[in-house]
Amino acid sequence: MNSTELDAHLVRRYLNGEETALHRLIVNHQSRVKGFIFSKVKDRDITEDLFQDTYMKVIKSLRKGSYNEEGKFLPWVMRIAHNLIVDYFRKQNKIPTLSNSTDFDIFSVISDDSLHMEERLVKSQIELEVKELVTRLPKDQKEVLEMRMYRDMSFKEISENTGVSINTALGRMRYALQNIRKEIEAKNLVLSY
Repeated sequence: MNSTELDAHLVRRYLNGEETALHRLIVNHQSRVKGFIFSKVKDRDITEDLFQDTYMKVIKSLRKGSYNEEGKFLPWVMRIAHNLIVDYFRKQNKIPTLSNSTDFDIFSVISDDSLHMEERLVKSQIELEVKELVTRLPKDQKEVLEMRMYRDMSFKEISENTGVSINTALGRMRYALQNIRKEIEAKNLVLSY
């Protein structure tokens, strides 16, 4: 069985409820994915955070059934990692750069906010519902989730601030997300916007 067939086999096993299959997928591609991320960000902590975020997206996509690229698991994972790297660099460059150009784009200066009002209201309602779910988490899980999601702290920083190992912080984050997912499914909340 070649690596492409093995990946497809492990994805099927994971989707059938075998958690260890996902672990094998991660371990099989860990060095390539981390190497790719590190080659772009040049920082081990950021690499670790983006690697974790990549596999959180992978898990979410697999569970939602939105993975349909049979036989192309690694390129799919690399695309997810690439998109997260792009998002990371966008966050770092919060001030837009202006180029000297004779072209003038009116849409860069004005926008019609009324077109986006409904979208903003829906997003605001979803954020309120998620924040409510976060308040119900056990204290240690809530603390890690808030540090990661709302304060944008790395797992190393979370570890230092809470006095626990990075693995414990990662575990608490995973349990927090699992608990929130259960609540979302129980309440039938729709979180896509």
